[in-house]
Amino acid sequence: MTTLLVIAKEPRPGRVKTRLTPPFTPEEAAALAEAALTDTLRAVAAAPARRRVLVLDGKPGPWLPPGFDVVPQCAGGLDERLAAAFAGCDGPALLIGMDTPQVTPGLLTVDLDGYDACFGPAEDGGFWALGLAEPDPALLRGVPMSTPVTGAVQRDRLVAAGLRVRDLPRLRDVDTSADAEAVAALAPYGCFAAELSRLRTAGRR
Repeated sequence: MTTLLVIAKEPRPGRVKTRLTPPFTPEEAAALAEAALTDTLRAVAAAPARRRVLVLDGKPGPWLPPGFDVVPQCAGGLDERLAAAFAGCDGPALLIGMDTPQVTPGLLTVDLDGYDACFGPAEDGGFWALGLAEPDPALLRGVPMSTPVTGAVQRDRLVAAGLRVRDLPRLRDVDTSADAEAVAALAPYGCFAAELSRLRTAGRR
């Protein structure tokens, strides 16, 4: 069975979702980040897994459900932090971030039978999910992160290593207020949509 990894930041004002400010305040952006993380962790908790791990920059809060091991992120760039997350796993592992609150347990129940890896592209050119049947940190180190070609470079890295890659559906990350509106519409009953609606009611867009 697969280990499910979530790499995330503690949702503190000024440290998360900075591209949402403006129109949102840092406190509101942090509230949206917490809601997105809550939805993500609930989906992971409801999916079958050998182990559930939160790879966290910061401290856990009341948003963390039971059943997760919490490990700190290592120092270094995002590629190094992702690589270290996989290094802590033995056996198949699937890693996601906290920016896709529309994720469902079904999307996380990935059958790697006949494949060595799975890859979930994001609309902004990155990726929302990466799964490896045999975790190898070297597959991530040196991949340029947070660029329009991050996803393409990462997938090419997998193929160049001779891995058979299963492609997952393309999802939209929440980075901007337009992303927030679109993603909330895709998952209207989640915490993220509810928080966005609350902020709208408070008079902000």
